[in-house]
Amino acid sequence: MTDSADAPSRKPLVGKAALITGGARRLGAVLTRALHEAGANVVLHYRTSAEAATTLARELNETRAGSVVLAQCDLLDTASLEQLARTATAAFARLDILVNNASTFYPTPMGEISARAWDDLIGTNLKAPLFLAQAAAAELHENRGLILNLVDIHGMRPLRRHPVYSVAKAGLIMLTKSLARELGPQVRVNAVAPGPVMWPEAGMDEVLRKHVIDRTALKRGGSPEDVARAALYFACDAPFVTGQVLAVDGGRSIGW
Repeated sequence: MTDSADAPSRKPLVGKAALITGGARRLGAVLTRALHEAGANVVLHYRTSAEAATTLARELNETRAGSVVLAQCDLLDTASLEQLARTATAAFARLDILVNNASTFYPTPMGEISARAWDDLIGTNLKAPLFLAQAAAAELHENRGLILNLVDIHGMRPLRRHPVYSVAKAGLIMLTKSLARELGPQVRVNAVAPGPVMWPEAGMDEVLRKHVIDRTALKRGGSPEDVARAALYFACDAPFVTGQVLAVDGGRSIGW
């Protein structure tokens, strides 16, 4: 990242290692860049985005050789998550930060909800973060590490036509608080809840975009870099903060 962290010369994460799920594209790529720029070595997880992952890893390794390692894994395959945690730990002989960023998002209107959609949305957004946190807990405990979950303001106020996604993110919010109790005092567990910082890949009608922005206290959209700054706060500047959810939404959650 260039101007996203507001302190390009600051390297508070030197010597630390982070695993970022879904770290190849969109918000995940911005988070990968932010933690890497702050000095961390990064295990960049992807499922199918091999080309994007390879390109990003090559770019970052050119700035700091051997600082990014790729790890492919289907997070819905729960049995593979322990191996992912072992791979991430072995890559840099330690693991300090786990960022549960990978997510699936699509509508599931009532009357059309399938068991497959339930398993996919709950699996990616809630089940995988739980089992991956469990798999990484011992190493994070050893290093007094951090788990950072990417949740959503719609885990606190449901999004119309997205009940399953909203339930999954609500569960991840509660998981954040539960893990903070279970893993403390050695491991901190926090969450960032983005609002309108990046529109869905499938696009969004301009009228609906305006509707969302009009109901945001700051009357504008944000950016993935706003979320990255929040992530860096938890990773670098919040040693006495755990079990918390920080909404990065321009006041959207108070302007419904």
